[in-house]
Amino acid sequence: MAVRRPDARRGSPRGPRRAAGLVLAALLTASACAAPGPTGAESAARGIGAALDRRAAAVLGHDPAGYLDALAPGATGLRAAQRAEFANLADVPLKSWTYEVKGVTGRSGDRATADVELRYRIAGYDSAPAAARRTLELTRDGARWYITADRPAEGAAGQLWQQGEVDVVRGAHSLVLGVGRPARELREVAAVVDLAVPAVSDAWPRPWARRVVVLVPDSVEDMAELLGSAEEAGYRGIAAVTTGEVGTGRRPALADRVIVNPRAYEQLEGFGRRVVLTHETTHVAARTATSKSTPVWLSEGFADWTAYRGEDRTAQEIAPELTDAVRRGEPPAALPADEDFGFDGEPGSLARAYESGWTACALIAENWGEKKLAAFYAAVGGHPGRDGAVEQALRTVLGTTPERFAADWRDYLSARLG
Repeated sequence: MAVRRPDARRGSPRGPRRAAGLVLAALLTASACAAPGPTGAESAARGIGAALDRRAAAVLGHDPAGYLDALAPGATGLRAAQRAEFANLADVPLKSWTYEVKGVTGRSGDRATADVELRYRIAGYDSAPAAARRTLELTRDGARWYITADRPAEGAAGQLWQQGEVDVVRGAHSLVLGVGRPARELREVAAVVDLAVPAVSDAWPRPWARRVVVLVPDSVEDMAELLGSAEEAGYRGIAAVTTGEVGTGRRPALADRVIVNPRAYEQLEGFGRRVVLTHETTHVAARTATSKSTPVWLSEGFADWTAYRGEDRTAQEIAPELTDAVRRGEPPAALPADEDFGFDGEPGSLARAYESGWTACALIAENWGEKKLAAFYAAVGGHPGRDGAVEQALRTVLGTTPERFAADWRDYLSARLG
């Protein structure tokens, strides 16, 4: 910028002060006009992002050479593993695949560690992306960054294609992705989900995609890996789990995945398989109406209510643990807390928690109607916070109070299970 010189013809004492003021103004103006240069981390993030953009294009372009080009030339073991992962993805119908560099840490010269989020969509099934957090180690050679290590971020889930070649089965409403499982098993899972989708749509009248992606790994250990857990023992008796994050004001909900435990699932008969996959499909359908305001008893109870809705079973058969408690004169004093649904607890206590949620939803459906139950669920999820969410929905949707509802629920347990 041009700087105006002081008027030297004025010999007043104000001249030096004015000159000093102009010099100071010039320095401040020069500082404001000059754009600050990027930090080392910012420069590295841009270079790493460019390398990952090329890698993403190679995935969508089915270009194995381009995919491997992002790897450091000397990383022989990593190159072999990544070549296998790329081949494992071959039959997965991808619509999008992107990376976002969340941060660069551990920068030292030409080496860096990056926190990266992979986002991808499956064509025809995902209306929102699925996300996976990765930790990459990289080295720079000239202007380019190359990957030397690629692993799940701490506590993050692994991906199915890292476990082996992915087999793909398409149903009318389902896409089943399996590793190491017989084709007939994957087709059977697809057939059950195809029955579950219309059943869920009949119980949940709000719009949803009516498409479900199911992952069938080869073992419970692999299932735990897909859930980001090092403790597979808690999942041994669980036939299936739905993954997914509730949305926030800044970030929409991510795509759901139903993950099947093949060992537990194969022990079930037709009734049990229908209930399990209809329950999980309900979570997928109701995801956009589920938030941090939704207590677990409501989300799990509604999924169980939907799953049992079309089955010919008595309340005592659906809730045997709670029936025993009621008949012993030990009914629950209140609806279960979120922590009562942990997989690492006592099995009977976990069963009673699920059964309590189911009976509460069954009570609403019977006394107020099925549409009111769906409206109640949506109202709770739409509340800005957990505090007061259920209480307000009880008043505005059902026209009752928390105290009256609790008394009605206890009476319902006595009448149906006693």
